[in-house]
Amino acid sequence: MARNVVVTGGGTGIGYEIARRFAEAGDQVVIVGRRRAVLEKAAADLGPNATPLVCDLADPDAVEAALAELPDRIDVLVNNAGSRETVVGGGTHALLARWRGDFERNVMTAVLLTESIRDRLTPGSGRVVTISSIAALRGAGSYGAAKASLHAWNHFLAAQLGTSGITANIVAPGTVAGTEFFGPRLDEAEVARRAARTLLGRIGETGEVAAAVHFLASPEAGFVTGEILHCNGGELLGR
Repeated sequence: MARNVVVTGGGTGIGYEIARRFAEAGDQVVIVGRRRAVLEKAAADLGPNATPLVCDLADPDAVEAALAELPDRIDVLVNNAGSRETVVGGGTHALLARWRGDFERNVMTAVLLTESIRDRLTPGSGRVVTISSIAALRGAGSYGAAKASLHAWNHFLAAQLGTSGITANIVAPGTVAGTEFFGPRLDEAEVARRAARTLLGRIGETGEVAAAVHFLASPEAGFVTGEILHCNGGELLGR
């Protein structure tokens, strides 16, 4: 039976690959993001099972407005939207902008949507999967702190949803190729440096993270909740 799936940040990279997995399995997938052109192209590439929805998930008014475009019943919610704040400069104002930007784009994008559609999650089989990062455990300043906040929030969410038979889990990737996150920083030398930090001697692929998400969203993972699934090739151990 086809499920209703919502994937935030589904226009590129890991989010796109997650959406592709569900769409190819016959599920109806809504991909959510801020950039209309990117989302429409992704939906066209994904095929008839994918629908784009433009929304700034850090804006509560935009989230409320988007609710009418989301399914009345949601079987799987994947909180993938997020980015690293690029504000530079010294002084307290720049510092505040970096920390606030990372928190809003990585934490509030997940919290606002999840809380807004909580009553639509399918009792007994609903799944919430949130994408974190190895940065939550390695550090990385405001970005790592924001991702670590998702871990604490997910523990709370799992307890809240568990009484309805709904699971809530985290997937925490390491360095992954094929995303916009690193931009030009992920050149050949940087790939080699990061690969050397792993136990497998390579960086990850978007499809490997998508596979982890797909498992946690599956019926087979119905007794797994409140967990963090690390997908980093042993990079955390090889620090």
